[in-house]
Amino acid sequence: MPQQAQQKIQTLTAQLNQYAHEYYTLDAPSVPDSEYDRLYRELEALEAQYPAFRLPESPTNRVGGAVLDGFETVTHAVPMLSLANAFSPRDDEAGTFDHAEMRAFDERVCKDLGTAHTEYIIEPKFDGLAISLLYQNGILVQAATRGDGTTGEDVTENIKTVRNIPLKLRGDEVPDLIEVRGEVLMLKADFAALNARQLDAGQKPFANPRNAAAGSLRQLNSAITAQRKLHFFGYGIARLSTAFRQPENHAQEIELLARLGFSEPQAQIRVCAHIREVLDFYETMSQQRPSLPYEIDGMVVKVNDLRQQQMLGFVSRAPRWAIAHKFPAEEALTTVEAIDVQVGRTGSITPVARLAPVFVGGVTVTNATLHNQDEVSRKDVRVGDTVVVRRAGDVIPEVVRVVFERRPMQPEN
Repeated sequence: MPQQAQQKIQTLTAQLNQYAHEYYTLDAPSVPDSEYDRLYRELEALEAQYPAFRLPESPTNRVGGAVLDGFETVTHAVPMLSLANAFSPRDDEAGTFDHAEMRAFDERVCKDLGTAHTEYIIEPKFDGLAISLLYQNGILVQAATRGDGTTGEDVTENIKTVRNIPLKLRGDEVPDLIEVRGEVLMLKADFAALNARQLDAGQKPFANPRNAAAGSLRQLNSAITAQRKLHFFGYGIARLSTAFRQPENHAQEIELLARLGFSEPQAQIRVCAHIREVLDFYETMSQQRPSLPYEIDGMVVKVNDLRQQQMLGFVSRAPRWAIAHKFPAEEALTTVEAIDVQVGRTGSITPVARLAPVFVGGVTVTNATLHNQDEVSRKDVRVGDTVVVRRAGDVIPEVVRVVFERRPMQPEN
């Protein structure tokens, strides 16, 4: 009987993991929830009876429950570096972008490589938390936050609750060791649902999806993390067994991650033969940004060829073969409910517009700076006006302009 139970546990674990992969990664479930729940309960009962047969990749490991006193420190074998930024200011009236910084990046790369053109790969810059996942013999053994790039925190128990992170890598060909880098985030719909629950419970809502993801991942009680519906996208490989067939470019790295069971936003990733294609796709994604199910604040542009990446190397704490191409600040429409003044510590007076709450740039905005009285007069901002609000640098909200055609009619004297 124990041997039969062990075989049944192995079969159920593989079956449930396949169904979970179809549901959470492929978004194409093949069985109804009721069937999954039935098999899950059967596995739970068998594992309770025969705990020694429970597998590391068992879906029952995802429910959380381990309560820690604190997080252990992890030293990254390969530093988790940050990226340099490039900005493309947008001319709202002309509807065009100034891509001078990106063209300068391309010119430097081509000059250093001695090429006329360079093949790039462009992918979303997720607004989440960078995470490193270490797999040995196909099993997830450690997850760590970026921290300061050299050392981070061990969040393995919490990461196990993220449903689209494989606890065991998929496929027949699995490397002995692989370290996957990626981003943990919260989808917009899950963020809205979480904040609704926070308000119902009389608790303070989270400011934006990134803060919600960060707070969820750093819970000492992994059962709380499990309730928060975090999501993971892999975007790179830091280490890979030398015996395993090595990718030649970053696109092949992404393909390998997908084969091993990771979610990849394939529709938002593009290999580009020329910088012009990079800039065109950036502008396309800038338009699609509001309709995406997750928050992004730009696109990451990388030299695709891994040998060329090695040739270019690093400067300070950033690679010379990649850059974060940030989007202009997001804008939204709302109405001015009042105009007040704030007095600074030095006595400076700043007019502030009190706004009807509006979600922009990942946060709910209720106040926006009008900078000074000259700015108020120049923009002709009045109470009751419909205005365009922007998060300057995606941080400080400001009133950009008045939508005069929506201004309420003034009564005649």
